[in-house]
Amino acid sequence: MEFHHLLQKIVQEGSTHAKWLNTLSFMENAGARKISKCEHPVLVSQIQLKHAAEEHRHAYYLKKQIGKIDPELCKTYENPELLAPVATRQYLHALDIKACRYLQEAFNLNKEDLKYAAYLFVTYAIEVRADALYPVYQQVLTETSSRIMVKSIILEEEGHLEEMINQLNEFSADWKQHAEHVLTIEKELHEAWINAVTEDVAQLNYA
Repeated sequence: MEFHHLLQKIVQEGSTHAKWLNTLSFMENAGARKISKCEHPVLVSQIQLKHAAEEHRHAYYLKKQIGKIDPELCKTYENPELLAPVATRQYLHALDIKACRYLQEAFNLNKEDLKYAAYLFVTYAIEVRADALYPVYQQVLTETSSRIMVKSIILEEEGHLEEMINQLNEFSADWKQHAEHVLTIEKELHEAWINAVTEDVAQLNYA
């Protein structure tokens, strides 16, 4: 199912839309936690702290938007309150593991340097994806005159992407060829996740 069409189906039904918001919130929160995990014990940049704080804020903002549908829905991140919970939980974790495996082979890094490289390349891949996902979601929200908005997240994610590119330029002169490899890994995982969400939405609508 084409992504725009999938989102149209999601926003039609309140509880499904709430699960979608909760799923995005879970992923933003998981991203924030991974950024914090990648921190060096002492050499932590202001930009890394900023990214973790903003991803946590996105998770909170998306969670708060659920209240516009029904304040009683999706209060936790338990499986019944997420779309495609297994694929959702695996997505970022699998990207992190596969990216680390590739980066270790490409750069032969020690543990702390590998953590930082993973932060750079995985966050870059996620920001590229966010740059594609959130504008389509906002378009559907606008088309359906929804009270829910994600425009503020779109602006911040665009800023994040620019910041990641600046950091990657400092990390390696040939970062783009390595980033392409990580983007290929992310694309495969994203497609699997979208397929799982599509199946879940079809079952919910059928039920």
